[in-house]
Amino acid sequence: MKRILVPTDFSNNAYSALFYATRLFQNQPCQFYILNTFEVNTPLLTGRIDTSKGDDLYQELSTKSSDSLATTFHSIVRDSEDFKHTFETISISKGLTETINKTIKNKDIDLVVMGTKGVTNTTTLFMGSNTVKVIQQIKKCPVLIVPNEFDFQKPLDIAFPTDFKRFYLEKEIRPLLGIVSLFNSNLRIFHINEENKLDDIQEYNYNMLKKHLINFTHSIHWISKTGQKTTLINDFIDEFDINLVIMINYKHSLIENITHEPVIKKIGFHPSVPFLVIPDMI
Repeated sequence: MKRILVPTDFSNNAYSALFYATRLFQNQPCQFYILNTFEVNTPLLTGRIDTSKGDDLYQELSTKSSDSLATTFHSIVRDSEDFKHTFETISISKGLTETINKTIKNKDIDLVVMGTKGVTNTTTLFMGSNTVKVIQQIKKCPVLIVPNEFDFQKPLDIAFPTDFKRFYLEKEIRPLLGIVSLFNSNLRIFHINEENKLDDIQEYNYNMLKKHLINFTHSIHWISKTGQKTTLINDFIDEFDINLVIMINYKHSLIENITHEPVIKKIGFHPSVPFLVIPDMI
């Protein structure tokens, strides 16, 4: 049974991500953990009166978290009653990424799913700060990012951008193959030509990747570098009706560059489809 962690701040985007995940894995049993974290920010507490106020604030936030999780739980159970999914809620007063990392370890999580934005993010930013932190700091588990209010589409065509400069381990490719297998999808390998031909390392990595994919439907697209990489990917998504993008997050990779940009909206990476970020496992 696949074990999936879905952090939520009770925004529409967060529920949309949870809803998408139940549809993505509609054909297999899954255990979902719906997580809400909250932090009690109070001044330095010294006296009994201040301590009492801190306790009251904690209890207020805890109750709000538990009640909202119960509402989410009942909604998703109703919305996914045709699937073999089970749900458990977790409410905890700790930091988000710290809690996600601990939960991944304690619950043996296979996948984290979250929306691009939360309740406080503006429409001008593609990814909210919490989403960026999760991509940067979650090192042991793939993270699936779902755009705001995205309507589920079967991922029949999946894009995998790669520069072939890095050797992909079997355990890094495994999540990719797992997603491709869900609906017998066509994997479209997307390579932007920065040189006239691949060097020896790229050629080796290219051939090894093909061996991993020998039993899967796939195609390779060689794209001339005529503009910004992110713009080329966005155009590729539109041209080939891509339903999902998969990237591996390693040093100097495209997704690392995107999430380290101070103002993400300047990057130009605004895919209209979900994307799966697989962490570097070397």
